[in-house]
Amino acid sequence: MSIIAKRYVKALFESFSDKELAHVQSALKELNNAFNITKFTTILSAPNVNKEEKKALVVSILKTEDKKLANFIALLSEHGRLLLLPDIYREFEFQISLKNNRYEGKIYTDKEIDQEQTENLQKSFSKKFGADIKLKIEKSNYKGVKIEIGDIGVEASFSLERLKAQMSEHILKAI
Repeated sequence: MSIIAKRYVKALFESFSDKELAHVQSALKELNNAFNITKFTTILSAPNVNKEEKKALVVSILKTEDKKLANFIALLSEHGRLLLLPDIYREFEFQISLKNNRYEGKIYTDKEIDQEQTENLQKSFSKKFGADIKLKIEKSNYKGVKIEIGDIGVEASFSLERLKAQMSEHILKAI
């Protein structure tokens, strides 16, 4: 994460009220999604497109009348930093998570996990870390269960292969 993006996010938090931050969050998310469009990123990185045209393109995606947000985009454009918007969005999301003490994580497994099991895991991790933690299931070819909560640096895994190896080792030591 760039230090420059962190500074812009800090400025956003200082410039907007808590109520306004929700609007900023949705606007940044919309802009971040625009970066998935190749033509959009090509235009923003094109040296032959002037800063005003780039700014107009970004503001047109926002569909907002918010002067402070438009000024923020103008500032980014003026300094040639519109391409930092995805970094700014990720840092903004992280800071919102910290502020609200809410984090999202992922469960990687090749097994089916039902809603009740997911909720139990969420409750356990929430209680352990004193935060509101939401987990999403992602199918993978991981043999066992792996849980990652990146924002707080947590990774837990329960591997069937590792359990079998440890049991075999224990049995061999006992003999």
